[in-house]
Amino acid sequence: MLRGASSLSIDSKGRMAVPTKYRDLLMADCDGSMICTVDLHQSCLLLYPLTEWEDVEAQLRRFSSMNPHERRIQRVLLGNAAECDMDKNGRLLLPATLRQHANLSKQIMLVGQLNKFEIWDEQTWQDQLKEDIDAEMNGEFELSDNLQSFTF
Repeated sequence: MLRGASSLSIDSKGRMAVPTKYRDLLMADCDGSMICTVDLHQSCLLLYPLTEWEDVEAQLRRFSSMNPHERRIQRVLLGNAAECDMDKNGRLLLPATLRQHANLSKQIMLVGQLNKFEIWDEQTWQDQLKEDIDAEMNGEFELSDNLQSFTF
């Protein structure tokens, strides 16, 4: 279970150090093999353990190449998917094209989302978090069936 938010730095080579609390889990789950791709709806990256990414690929495989919307989603997610293997020091190299897409600066946020991480520029994350909380406080959304029954 991937949860919580960690503030991290990207080094001059484009590497980020995976927080220690996740390293053993990721080594056991996927031998440190990760897949990074763009998010379709936000200015961030999605980082999947390989085992979770394989489930995404299985869903994408069922899409029709004749349906323009399904083909577009395949193109964006698969075309930007990059293998990122954790090195012996727990670091992942984030490809320059992906860092550029998400406008990542030196300071980033690694945000757990159950089966994957989101990787945000730290300031963009703070802005998005404020926007999300403000929207919730102001009731600026439509309640889906899932949200109507959600309690915490």
